[in-house]
Amino acid sequence: MSSSDSRSDAGTLAQRAELPTTADVIAGLPWRWRTQGAIFLVGGLGFMFDAWDVALNGFLIPLLSDHWSLTVGQAAWIATVNLIGMAIGAFVWGGIADRIGRKKAFTLTLLCFSVFTALGALSPNIWIFCLFRFFAGFGLGGCIPVDYALVGEFSPAKHRGRVLTALDGWWPIGATLCAFVSAWLISFTDWRAVMLIMIVPAFLVFGIRLFVPESPMYLASVGRHDEADVIVRRLVRATGSDVTEWRRAEVAAPAAAPGTWAGRIAAVTGQIADLWKWSTPLTLVAWSLFVSILLLYYAALTWLPKILREQGLGDEAAFIVTGQMTAVGIVGVIASALLIEYIGRRWQLALSSLAGVVALVGFAWVLEASGADLSATAQALILVFGFVIQIAIPTLYTYVSELYPTTLRASGFGWASSASRWATGIAPLAFGSFLWPVLGLTWTFALTGALVVTAVILMAVLAHDTTGRELD
Repeated sequence: MSSSDSRSDAGTLAQRAELPTTADVIAGLPWRWRTQGAIFLVGGLGFMFDAWDVALNGFLIPLLSDHWSLTVGQAAWIATVNLIGMAIGAFVWGGIADRIGRKKAFTLTLLCFSVFTALGALSPNIWIFCLFRFFAGFGLGGCIPVDYALVGEFSPAKHRGRVLTALDGWWPIGATLCAFVSAWLISFTDWRAVMLIMIVPAFLVFGIRLFVPESPMYLASVGRHDEADVIVRRLVRATGSDVTEWRRAEVAAPAAAPGTWAGRIAAVTGQIADLWKWSTPLTLVAWSLFVSILLLYYAALTWLPKILREQGLGDEAAFIVTGQMTAVGIVGVIASALLIEYIGRRWQLALSSLAGVVALVGFAWVLEASGADLSATAQALILVFGFVIQIAIPTLYTYVSELYPTTLRASGFGWASSASRWATGIAPLAFGSFLWPVLGLTWTFALTGALVVTAVILMAVLAHDTTGRELD
């Protein structure tokens, strides 16, 4: 080869190196509702039904307690097995999505929680019912991390924060629909119809096949560049972008899938090790934020009706106040989506979560000081909590999903989510049997809030802001 040929090849390589990667192209595409918007809507509907199924637990406990004459301890298993399934599913499905792809994993999680919830309607006894609820929870646990990874990897960098934050807006919508539809069905039928309605999410699979391609960022990350290029070209044409060339980033050879149970256990252990090895500080931040913020939220959501009943309110009044706290969260999600690109991920997460701590502790203090009445101040504080906590949670999901690289995004989010599931599963027992009776309501919420303060400090010291950054 002549020196002029070498110089020509070197020049070509240099020009190629200046081209954008697959991730760069997707990050720079204009937003189009018929393209990325369709993916957001399908993902959002999946998220909505996920919330619907989670909310079912609260309605099923009293309904099945009457139907099968359950004790309080037996009825508790209805929620417990579902939560355990969600905790396991959160990290298992994250790893699956990093191996088989976002689209396939999202489809399977939807089918899993939809079919097993509907099968629960055919249960002859509480134990078979709990078995079905475990597998429904297993699918539920994977839906959120896989959904976020899928939608996030199609979203342009300029809009990704708002898109991922708005995705969480489907949660209070799903929980609210669950309440109204369940109440309507129970007025003329029984609990089995409430379960059977959840076969509807299975039909979303057709929407996924029609409107959601596999993530080209995932395909590129595992070396399937030809497939990724086809999808990127389609996205470029559909959005009217003027990009004509991009380069293929180098990827490591994929590891062979384990064939034995010992190999699978080793793979899961290795997955955790990979997350902590990749970045111990960022994984510590992700886990601490997930555990503390969601612990604060579920502590209020789970115990508020009983707290209000202890104050002398009847069931209907207690449920209405709890519903008001949840409903105002819809406005919080909207505010979160509108503000996140201006305030930034870290600032918005810190301010909203700390405001939630202040509001909840203030609510408890006013409530205990007022005696048997629910004062206007206490009611206002619990509504403030419902508003700001739903600013914090979507921001949390967006921030953590952006901290990890593509090869670890779904599993990183999934493990952080799983850690929070286990924590929120244990917390109700500790709350009801020890903390509240011994420490009182104010100190119990203050102790829970101290965990949030600690997590925010860790974020400020150890983690960077992801606002405006392209996914890698």
